[in-house]
Amino acid sequence: MFARMPPPIDTVINVPLPIVCVFMAALGAIIGSFLNVVIHRIPREQSIVFPSSTCPKCHVAIKFYDNIPIFSYLILRGRCRACGTGITARYPAVEALTAILFAAVSWHDGLSLALAFDLAFAAAILALIFIDAEHMILPNAITYPGILFALITRVAIPYLAGPTHFDDLPQLMTFFPTLPVWLVSLIGAAIGALAGGGSLWLMGFMWEKLRGVEAMGFGDVKMMMMVGAFLGWRLTILTILIGALSGSIAGIAMMYRRGGRNLQMMLPFGIFLGIGSIVSLLFGSRIIIWYASQFR
Repeated sequence: MFARMPPPIDTVINVPLPIVCVFMAALGAIIGSFLNVVIHRIPREQSIVFPSSTCPKCHVAIKFYDNIPIFSYLILRGRCRACGTGITARYPAVEALTAILFAAVSWHDGLSLALAFDLAFAAAILALIFIDAEHMILPNAITYPGILFALITRVAIPYLAGPTHFDDLPQLMTFFPTLPVWLVSLIGAAIGALAGGGSLWLMGFMWEKLRGVEAMGFGDVKMMMMVGAFLGWRLTILTILIGALSGSIAGIAMMYRRGGRNLQMMLPFGIFLGIGSIVSLLFGSRIIIWYASQFR
């Protein structure tokens, strides 16, 4: 019933997992440096390729030795070498978080053929979190390619790493035993996208009809279509629950600090959906198994 898959890559390349995680953390810091370009330029509708990175104040090109992830910021003490303008702490934060995230995903996946796909998904989610935090938008330039990437992943991974890599796929294959695994996986992606984007759209529509106020933008809907297509419906529902819980806690804390001010336009939901997506990617299946065991 399951797709035939190649031997695990870790049986071909015998590298201890901790070493893999260290290497991926270093790679993550480099990718994080690129994500900073994405976070800065995409909301401004600028090319992420050209021109090369410059100081936003004096527009002097940043030398390669001043662009080493994390370390250059510390060496320069958070200031431009040419003009002394302060550099936002977001740059080393994104690089460090991407390094940690890449190490965590590598520990979760092992040296698997699915690893590159999960790392790309995690990087896209991290970029969306920081863009939403800074600009309160979730750009189509990330979510639309993200949906396409999720569909490609759902077709490829069952043959590269096995159907069990997806939380929803083994169960779906019992419902569609005669269909090819790639088609069942795409059905799972469609169900996940509907569970993610559709549920948020429905909640926003009902809230707007009942209260006359827009609850969320379509950026959240498109982001959750991307997440749902990639993770499947079970982990997508968990993502929304974690996002709602973490967002509520943050909202209550901010209301307490600001004396009950209206926070409707001050708390971008994409931040918390992104956090929920990463938690679901790394721990979602375990959380669901633990939760289900409480009813036995």
